[in-house]
Amino acid sequence: MSAATEKKKKQQKKRKQPVEPDPEEVEGWESLAEEAEGGTLATNPELEAALQEAAEAVHDGTTTPREDDAGEDGEFARLRAESQENRDKYIRLQADFDNFRRRALKERTDLIAYGHENLVKDLLSTVDNLDRAVDHARRSDGGDLESLLQGVELLQRDLYGVLEQHGLSQVETVGSQFDPGIHEAMAQRPDDSVPANTVTEVLQKGYQLRDRLLRAARVVVAKPGPDGSEEKEEDGG
Repeated sequence: MSAATEKKKKQQKKRKQPVEPDPEEVEGWESLAEEAEGGTLATNPELEAALQEAAEAVHDGTTTPREDDAGEDGEFARLRAESQENRDKYIRLQADFDNFRRRALKERTDLIAYGHENLVKDLLSTVDNLDRAVDHARRSDGGDLESLLQGVELLQRDLYGVLEQHGLSQVETVGSQFDPGIHEAMAQRPDDSVPANTVTEVLQKGYQLRDRLLRAARVVVAKPGPDGSEEKEEDGG
């Protein structure tokens, strides 16, 4: 018999020999079998904890999502209602702004067109007096000049009175010091009777509307004469 054949036979014998179980494992299974036959199993704390954890996980998985869904639905409904409310507020605000803009534009247009309405009303009486004066002058054929002059003076006083009621005033002129803010010097004339730069004559009246200058007064301003007035002023100083 060859060596290879003997080796093969030894391997087959090893395969046919049964494997002996571990005594501790056999002993453990026997104890479980005895407990099963007796109708009770020994409690295992680790097993019970694992079962409790699994039960809680199942419980959480079935109830919590529903509660979360309900909370999310409520929050979504609240946000949707708030968004709708803000949209309504925006629409009302836009409408109010459009109305205000149209009203402001109309008021501005009316102010430009009718802002001087009160002034015109007050001038109507002066226009009536002017018409009467012209009619009287025509009937008299120009003979009653004194009456015509009185009528014109009356109209002048009425006109100035109406303008003063609306804030119009004349610029201070003769006897005052020259002020480039309200005066426009048209000429200078030697005059030793007044200090230099004093307004001595008015060529055209100036007017102010309250504190706003409408037209500067055109005036003549005094200057020292050639008779040594400058030297007298220096000696006096």
